[in-house]
Amino acid sequence: MNISLDLFFENLENEKIAELFKNALPWEPLKFLKTYLLDTVPELPKEIPIGIPIPESLFLTSEGEVIPLKDLEIYNDEYYFKGEKIKGAILKAGALLTGKKIFFEEEVIVEPFSLISPPAYFSKGTQIRHGSYIRGSVYTGEKVVIGHTTEVKNSIFFSSAKASHFAYIGDSILGNSVNLGAGTKLANLKFSKTIITLVINNEIVNTGLKKMGAILGDLCQTGCNSVLQPGTLLGKKSYVYPGKVCGPGYFLPGTKIK
Repeated sequence: MNISLDLFFENLENEKIAELFKNALPWEPLKFLKTYLLDTVPELPKEIPIGIPIPESLFLTSEGEVIPLKDLEIYNDEYYFKGEKIKGAILKAGALLTGKKIFFEEEVIVEPFSLISPPAYFSKGTQIRHGSYIRGSVYTGEKVVIGHTTEVKNSIFFSSAKASHFAYIGDSILGNSVNLGAGTKLANLKFSKTIITLVINNEIVNTGLKKMGAILGDLCQTGCNSVLQPGTLLGKKSYVYPGKVCGPGYFLPGTKIK
């Protein structure tokens, strides 16, 4: 069985994680995401507290230096230390990191009371908002938003994907510029806890996964309080209207689920 990645993702080669998708079915990168991140993500500097809430807001420079945020000067949203312009990520007081295999590119912001478990990689400009719960094996492209009280595990966000409010994203892939409406749930486990199978082009496909959420192609959108059942694949530019239950199965690009 072959289902083209082009039905879901454009410009896949622009993502740092693109190699995981080479010659793969759309859901297969989820099988290897944790190992890939463990192999590629460097450890945090020893100055970053692990296992306790960060006691004061910190600036983690692109070179790996850790500086108290209060020691920096800010002009036009740019940061300076001892007169020198620096780039890096901001870790706000109260955020909790449970391990060292976590990487933050520049302009990442981790807001208070978010919890992040390794392994995880956050690309430039990602926002990890107040109270988010990141349970490990998570990759984000640039300018991603993981919002207030949003829970994520074993998932990939391509650049500019947003789950800004009260979402659950389990074992899922969000394409470029996907937007999840408030309260969207990407369910990842059947009641029977059996392997997830799909029907694609009248062919039954065994995914080999007991836990699989949704694959949302580029520019997909979900309305508030929508639910995507385990094993839902939305082709690019598809919409799920507010309050709808969608899937399982494959939906062509441009589908509108009302």
